[in-house]
Amino acid sequence: MLDEPLKKILGGTTAKVLAEHLGLHTVGDLLHHYPRRYAERGELTTLADLPLDEHVTVVARVADARVHTFNHGRGQRLEVTLTDGSGRLQLVFFGKGIHKPRHDLLPGRRAMFAGKVSVFNRKLQLAHPEYELLAGEGGDDAVDAFANQLLPIYPAAQKMPSWKVAKAVDAVLPSAREAVDPLPPALREGRGLVPLPEALLKVHRPATKADIADARARLKWDEAFVLQVALARRRFAETQLPAVPRPLTENGLLDAFDARLPFTLTDGQQKVSREIFDDLATDHPMHRLLQGEVGSGKTMVALRAMLAVVDTGGQAAMLAPTEVLAQQHHRSITEMMGELAEGGMLGGAEHGTKVVLLTGSMGTAARKQALLDLVTGEAGLVIGTHALIEDKVQFHDLGLVVVDEQHRFGVEQRDALRSKGKQPPHLLVMTATPIPRTVAMTVFGDLETSVLDQLPAGRSPIASHVVPAKDKPHFLARAWDRVREEVEGGHQAYVVCPRIGDEEDDPKKKAAKSPEDEAEKRPPLAVLDVAEQLAKGPLAGLRVEVLHGRMQPDDKDDVMRRFAAGDVDVLVATTVIEVGVNVPNATAMVIMDADRFGVSQLHQLRGRVGRGSAPGLCLLVTEMSEASPARARLGAVASTLDGFELSRIDLEQRREGDVLGQAQSGVRSSLRMLAVIEDEDVIEAAREEATAIVARDPELAGLPELRVALDALLDTERESYLDKG
Repeated sequence: MLDEPLKKILGGTTAKVLAEHLGLHTVGDLLHHYPRRYAERGELTTLADLPLDEHVTVVARVADARVHTFNHGRGQRLEVTLTDGSGRLQLVFFGKGIHKPRHDLLPGRRAMFAGKVSVFNRKLQLAHPEYELLAGEGGDDAVDAFANQLLPIYPAAQKMPSWKVAKAVDAVLPSAREAVDPLPPALREGRGLVPLPEALLKVHRPATKADIADARARLKWDEAFVLQVALARRRFAETQLPAVPRPLTENGLLDAFDARLPFTLTDGQQKVSREIFDDLATDHPMHRLLQGEVGSGKTMVALRAMLAVVDTGGQAAMLAPTEVLAQQHHRSITEMMGELAEGGMLGGAEHGTKVVLLTGSMGTAARKQALLDLVTGEAGLVIGTHALIEDKVQFHDLGLVVVDEQHRFGVEQRDALRSKGKQPPHLLVMTATPIPRTVAMTVFGDLETSVLDQLPAGRSPIASHVVPAKDKPHFLARAWDRVREEVEGGHQAYVVCPRIGDEEDDPKKKAAKSPEDEAEKRPPLAVLDVAEQLAKGPLAGLRVEVLHGRMQPDDKDDVMRRFAAGDVDVLVATTVIEVGVNVPNATAMVIMDADRFGVSQLHQLRGRVGRGSAPGLCLLVTEMSEASPARARLGAVASTLDGFELSRIDLEQRREGDVLGQAQSGVRSSLRMLAVIEDEDVIEAAREEATAIVARDPELAGLPELRVALDALLDTERESYLDKG
């Protein structure tokens, strides 16, 4: 059966490598390890398109092979040049490793080569690749047998080149006939999809390109459909839960708050607020995802929802991913509320309530008081970090949970907070990372979505430019001049670096690198080093300070406070400033080694400048060459401020697995065939079918095969991945 462990069939050594390097443990895992692409004889990854730093498999012909000596004749190295008509690639073998290839790789021979692409002396090369000579240079029938085959190229790993994966698949392929088909027969026939066993055989060993198309269409449906059924069941279960309705109350805290606002809400904010208030008034829990660009006023919308709940006698909790953020939200919310945040105190407004902060690093006395205010209901609003979820924390009547930056927040935590309510509280999840619609349907499929897409009035545009430090060093000098000019104009600046700089060198990491790697990839720039160089060099005389995650919470706060107060000119920081730091006077940001950050992350970081009335400037510094994909990515960030557009680019560049939560749960995404961006129509259709099936038969009693597939998808680890929605 498909859950049979691979070591029974393939033997211990192969099974171990497959498990350790590719995460494949059972026959079913291997059958679902699909080829990444197929090569017709004579073309594999064309040499012209080789990606750096990836394991590739190429089929090519040896153009020439030479042995060079070095070290006064003591050392030998074999250099082989391959060609496939599209480009050339260098192979190198050293030392004793040269004897076999010297004998095998003669000019004119063709072979499959697998290895990791690196750059040496500006040329692409593979060092000590594994290779398999392609037979059939002799007899005609051998040539034919090979020529008409589509060679599957599997996602491979260092000790497991594609052709070894293919041999392992051959050994388990007969079991594909036993695969249980999760699609209801009516759906499968209605959509003209091939049965699952046939799809598995065709995806691994296609005879024609049509076979591949049939197999992929079918396997995509499986993934989309099973996932959407899981989400539809979650949505259905949520509608069965009871919740305390929190209808809008006249003349309460919310009205008093709105009356104090010095500006009018944007149309978007009003529309989204209405959606939220409608949800809050129902008797099952709201589950809403609020997406909004950095600075679109999400906090304002969330705060109004929280106040509406306090008006009904409930409490609202806001969860932030970091202490810095929790403190910041607390500060900005108490400022926005003014005397309304001083409930029960002298001078507090009659409708007022208490707003408490709860974080891990608070002193005991303050913490005791906060816990007391929560359990008595004195505090209507609480803002905190994960510390809110601890067992000791008890609420008087928790009615709404707002989670900020959901992608950093696991669902176990969300559920722990939920269990604090007498009945499940309403839930509002906020993210500043724009999520394309289909991804929202797959990752956050159990949430209704609201989008805030207009920026509040008074926000200034941000100009972004790429600074190619290696090709044009004078551009970098100009960047520091620009920072000086901003400071001289009374503004402030951020300099962001990928690393802190006081890390212990990890000996494990050190050993793995070859000398070529070292030359090509210096370690990312570090806050502590850059701050020192700037303070002594281009920014001498300015007040330069550092901020990073390993500082003591009090020190972090102190620096942030002084920066916000204008006592620091330039803050050199790691991405701790990515979320929620609000200093309207900061107008410039220089991101060092910008190529080391993802597109969405750069967009988030950039959102920290231009928050006031003066225009913002963001400089993306990189040493990558003009032609590299990294430069193209930075160019995209520089050319548009539209987060949704960027998130599409981001997704197209990363593989789907990353998007769907590899980062969140460490689990490989269950999507292997489905591409979230391109397969929009499949996902839409699957969502409709799934919703209809679950409405008819919530327990899936009539679809035992689908239940089996669902259990496999929702095995414990994936459950948490799905749940992080």
